[in-house]
Amino acid sequence: MDEAHWTKPPDICRMSAVQMARLIREGKLSARETLEAHLAHIERVNPKVNAIVTVVAGQACQAASQADELQAQGKPLGALHGLPTAHKDLQPTKGIRTTFGSRIFKDFVPSWDSPLVRRIKSTGAITLGKTNTPEFGAGSQTYNEVFGATRNPWDLTKTCGGSSGGGAVALACHMLPIADGTDLGASLRNPASFCGVVGFRPSAGCVPATGSAPFNVEGPMARSVEDLAFYLSAIAEPEARARFSQPLERSFKGMRIAWWKDLGDVPVDAEVRRITNAQRSVFESMGCIVEEAEPDFTGADATFRTLRFHSTALRLGDHVKQHPGLVKDTILWEIDQNERLTERDVAEATLRHAELQQKMRQFLTRYEYFVLPVSQVTPFALTQPWPTEIDGTKMDTYIDWIKSCYYISVMGTPAISVPCGFTSEGLPVGIQIVGRHRDDWGVLQIAHAFEQALTLPKP
Repeated sequence: MDEAHWTKPPDICRMSAVQMARLIREGKLSARETLEAHLAHIERVNPKVNAIVTVVAGQACQAASQADELQAQGKPLGALHGLPTAHKDLQPTKGIRTTFGSRIFKDFVPSWDSPLVRRIKSTGAITLGKTNTPEFGAGSQTYNEVFGATRNPWDLTKTCGGSSGGGAVALACHMLPIADGTDLGASLRNPASFCGVVGFRPSAGCVPATGSAPFNVEGPMARSVEDLAFYLSAIAEPEARARFSQPLERSFKGMRIAWWKDLGDVPVDAEVRRITNAQRSVFESMGCIVEEAEPDFTGADATFRTLRFHSTALRLGDHVKQHPGLVKDTILWEIDQNERLTERDVAEATLRHAELQQKMRQFLTRYEYFVLPVSQVTPFALTQPWPTEIDGTKMDTYIDWIKSCYYISVMGTPAISVPCGFTSEGLPVGIQIVGRHRDDWGVLQIAHAFEQALTLPKP
């Protein structure tokens, strides 16, 4: 991405979230001027990438003015006071159009906020709009029939990934300092990898979430691990915040890390493999003991598919029955797959899920972290719904190509995507770091150390 060529973010938009929040709290920067800088930047840049699909400038300006009044009056301020943000279009937002990327809801304006939106607002952040997502968040390529496709800012002919693609692109283009997303199979990690930002899949229950679909969590995205940690410390559930009292800086000398091998014969693009494996020396330079080893993923694929299909049918089955012509084919396929399942299939998958989580916990008694690729491919053509082949292996369905992420979802451990390099075409590639059960802060600590050791150019 040639930033000087077309993104040209103003100085305010180039600030880190940590710096921006500090200056607003100190009265050296107003929430209003911060918002206005971002709105102007969005107006100029967003038409090229289609990341922010709804903008509520009037509401946001009013909220920013109120935030400045609170600051001037010396009132208590939330951790994210005055920071502009936009919510993934799967998050119901009171008084703001929320489409879920679906033609069924193209004119829907909810009268309530989702739990995550309520939490973010309670910290003092300013909502300026909504970010794009695939239809009902299904798929790791951000396009829908309501708003169209979101483009990768590093190459406008490529996909940004998904399903939190709008948020990832908005961050990469400096249109937002922080963004939220969801992650069932890959949706916080894959777009972060494709766009050169940081996406974190937290432990279940760490961040307020809507519903209880298996594997699904909600979480933060940012341009750096420090910004992401700052954001997470503000929006995490109160009982989880206690774990975030440690500093990010920490020594990893002598820390034992498991390095991926083949993920149970999962195909990975040669360039992704090359760029990921080149980072082994970075972890070794941090003092880590790196060994080739990986959990037993036997049963992870069938478990994910069974519980995903069942959950999709429960969530979307009524919409499909009422509006079959307004639902994309891949969702119809998932509903059909669920109809082929028996109660025994679902029960057995639920048991396997628990067994796989236990296996992962046992594996991570010897190793503190597991490192592997985020995505099995590099960003592909915007016009391609999903990769149909990886390294000579045919992909039969639209979820086959994200096993490197959804295997980790099944295991129930926190995982982060951190930028680790670029392809020969100049496209970002992320590395995935997985931590122990509920050790969210530990994952952020090693991700921060890796980020500092690698020192890639920031978007």
